[in-house]
Amino acid sequence: MSATPVTSTPGLVAAADPYPWPYTGCIDMAHTALILIDWQQDFCGPGGYVDTMGYDIGLTRAGIAATQRVLAAWRAHGAPVVHTREGHAPDLSDCPPNKLWRSQRIGAGIGQAGPCGRILVRGEPGWEIIDELAPIDGEVVIDKPGKGAFCQTSLDLVLRSKGVHSLVFTGITTDVCVSTTMREGNDLGYECLILSDCTGATDPGNHTAALKMVTMQGGVFGAVADSEMLLAALPPAAA
Repeated sequence: MSATPVTSTPGLVAAADPYPWPYTGCIDMAHTALILIDWQQDFCGPGGYVDTMGYDIGLTRAGIAATQRVLAAWRAHGAPVVHTREGHAPDLSDCPPNKLWRSQRIGAGIGQAGPCGRILVRGEPGWEIIDELAPIDGEVVIDKPGKGAFCQTSLDLVLRSKGVHSLVFTGITTDVCVSTTMREGNDLGYECLILSDCTGATDPGNHTAALKMVTMQGGVFGAVADSEMLLAALPPAAA
């Protein structure tokens, strides 16, 4: 299955907090990328990294259904879609010692064997994106060694090559990889929106706090909306 040709029909603005998004006045699907952060088995599947650490994967899975609806809308427009995966080389040569040590300390060491293969290692079952949100032909997949998807990856180059100037964020976890990538994108000049019901964290308080941080100082990192607010503002897809 391939994405349909991109449409350039502008939509409305989404009723976001703390300002209608985007500030430029309308959603331009051709230049707005949907970013799906780390919807991987290791972060929201049974036997994965988060599950091994003892956290409730119900919290990290909570945004799947809403994200599916938004993803379907982006695909209907043929608009830019980017998936990310966090993981490391099999020899862990790209895993910083402090990251490896912390994971070992909490009993879910990166690279150690688990129910989904070696934890956070590229090519293992746990590293794969879940079936519900799996990429289709033509969608970009960015593999990253750290929290932020711009750090040590080609993401910025890929987005600029596609003429993207605005980013809509979904994914897990709100307070770690999603927040880090949104902050990076904001600093690089992208207009950013995070979807509150298309994200999740291992702690509800952290999820709420991460969203609130976005809205401070008039929207220091961008804006926050839920998926229905965004979908209501999109232009009709081409028949």
